[in-house]
Amino acid sequence: MSSDRLTLRQGLSTEAMLGSPCLLWLMATTFLIPRAQPLAQDFEEEEEEDETVSTPLLAVRCDYDRCRHLQVPCKELQRAGPEPCLCPGLSSPAQPPDPPRLGEVRVVAQEGCAVVHWCAPFSPVNHYRILLWEGSGAPQQGALLNSTVRRAELEGLKPGATYVVCVVAANDVGESHFPEPGDEARKSLAGPSFGPCGQFTVPPRPITLVHAAMGVGTALALLSCAALVWHFCLRERWGCPRRGAAGEL
Repeated sequence: MSSDRLTLRQGLSTEAMLGSPCLLWLMATTFLIPRAQPLAQDFEEEEEEDETVSTPLLAVRCDYDRCRHLQVPCKELQRAGPEPCLCPGLSSPAQPPDPPRLGEVRVVAQEGCAVVHWCAPFSPVNHYRILLWEGSGAPQQGALLNSTVRRAELEGLKPGATYVVCVVAANDVGESHFPEPGDEARKSLAGPSFGPCGQFTVPPRPITLVHAAMGVGTALALLSCAALVWHFCLRERWGCPRRGAAGEL
């Protein structure tokens, strides 16, 4: 009987301990909360590491200008740079290049020449060539220029003449398209254009203007002298009276 009572009392005391809310709260704060804090910190550190690893590096554009003279190809800039850079998109190398865009045409009247600028197309280009028309007929073709060139000089231009110039790009497949200069094409080229062709007029040279002014002045002087000689010849022929003789009469 004593042993049964002891066992019963121990069971009651255990149930009383487990049933006490204060005791349960003490056990939870002692065993559960200290273990949960390191787990939360580890989880936050893992999230920060994942964010740093998954963030991609932002690539910058290459220092490539398709209108710059002697511009290095963009693929070479990518290989030479310390960091990777982005190149502009190009059309397929299996098709002819797009037409270049003609820029400024600066005429030097004193030397009888013009400097032509253009911008490369968004296409693979092996070389360029310049076509020049003076009036109707076949164009004058310049030498082949490599893909880095964006400027060319036209020599032997006539003062006062009007020309049509076109820039043609070429690769292994073919050449870019350009309009054949005609009456309608010249009318369209008279205004601003973003195509491969343009029209310009060479003004007269300043030396030519000086010579023309001197010629006009010389002609006027000769006419004046001829008028005076003719006047005196008529006077001697018709015997015009003098003022002194007229007064005596």
